[in-house]
Amino acid sequence: MAEVLKVLVDGGQASAGPPLGPALGPMGVNIMDVINSINEKTKQFEGMKVPVTLTVDSSTKAFEVEVGTPPTSALILKEMGVEKGSGDAPRTRIGDLTIEQVKKIAEMKKPSMLGKKEKERALEIIGSCVSMGVTVEEKDPKDMQKDIKEGVYDGVLTGD
Repeated sequence: MAEVLKVLVDGGQASAGPPLGPALGPMGVNIMDVINSINEKTKQFEGMKVPVTLTVDSSTKAFEVEVGTPPTSALILKEMGVEKGSGDAPRTRIGDLTIEQVKKIAEMKKPSMLGKKEKERALEIIGSCVSMGVTVEEKDPKDMQKDIKEGVYDGVLTGD
């Protein structure tokens, strides 16, 4: 019977200490193999908390690591190099993203997003910018969404 363990780890920096070590010990798996696998799969999220689901088959000692993605807001903040969003988004702006940065975040979040096409995923990311006080290409996020829907960025955002 498989046991499931859900933890929040620092991207690329999981260790055998709590919460992983004590939880994995009784399962009989090689703890360092699990830690190394988690670190390999979460290294792109370094500096952020990442949700990880471990499935361990206690009879065969086989394990599977499934990595979630940090919240969109955390990825936006990391991309901009700031610690928090604006407390007054309509009036106070904390920074600006390029369309390339929006595409990068959308690619990271792809497995957990509703949008099937890159254009749709970009609209979702830009939607998060509205409440955070972040502009995109020096435009208000709502104006940027309108431009994307009208096809202004069709050469940059693919329909895949």
